[in-house]
Amino acid sequence: MDSSTIFLVAVMALLGLMFIFLFATSRRRDAERAQDDAPGIEERAEAATANLPVPVGSASASGRELERTVALERRTSQVATPEAPPAPLPAPLDEEALGVTRRQVLNRGIVGTFTLAISGFGLACVAMLWPSLSGGFGSKIRVGKFDEIMDEIADKKEPFYLGAGRVYISPYPKEGVDKAKAVQAYAAVLEGYDQGVVALYQKCPHLGCRVPWCKTSQWYECPCHGSQYNRVGEKKGGPAPRGMDRFAATVENGIVVVDTKTVIPGPPIGTNTTGQESEGPHCIGAVGGH
Repeated sequence: MDSSTIFLVAVMALLGLMFIFLFATSRRRDAERAQDDAPGIEERAEAATANLPVPVGSASASGRELERTVALERRTSQVATPEAPPAPLPAPLDEEALGVTRRQVLNRGIVGTFTLAISGFGLACVAMLWPSLSGGFGSKIRVGKFDEIMDEIADKKEPFYLGAGRVYISPYPKEGVDKAKAVQAYAAVLEGYDQGVVALYQKCPHLGCRVPWCKTSQWYECPCHGSQYNRVGEKKGGPAPRGMDRFAATVENGIVVVDTKTVIPGPPIGTNTTGQESEGPHCIGAVGGH
């Protein structure tokens, strides 16, 4: 598991803990508000004794109330004195008090919006890292069998293009390897050249346009500003500042493998290791000098 994956997992775990904390805090506040709104013990005691008979001798007692009190005392005097009533239990929380108030709705809406925003950012990070995790551009790609790719190139007279890797695969002639070893820009790709394969990034190093293949001239020719490159991506004309950028490519157990994690800058202007010139009419007119 690489460092970027570990960082992503840590961020998602932190977001989950933050959401749980906010939810628990909101519920605790609701419970505290409901407890504060519940009637107190003294209030319930007063309500329970509101309807008891008036004691004898009370200044506010009427004649009828005194008679009713005396009769009640005679009846209860013949019965054993009852035990003291148990202390009243706390009143249950009011279900309506536990309901959602306007302030709670606003608070939860803010928390929910914040959570969705952070989650969206996390998903965007996952989407950005997804190509590296799935074997697309930004990772090592197993393009296909070397022999089959070379046969297809020879039959169609055009490089093999892999859209998922944004890469052109072309053969590299053995007679050009010794010259390539003298070019410092080729140090990271010499292994593939020894094996007869070069992997070129599809973007023009001038302004980033995709460079298509011209079947008549057998060169790469940029339609945006007219830059031209030979079969192995060395600049032949136009305003580009260097040859086409490339990737390290190797042949492993007969399979062409291209590492698209690192874009290697193309060779300087004037590099010509293969001596390949245009083989027919150009698709795009060159702009500027060689």
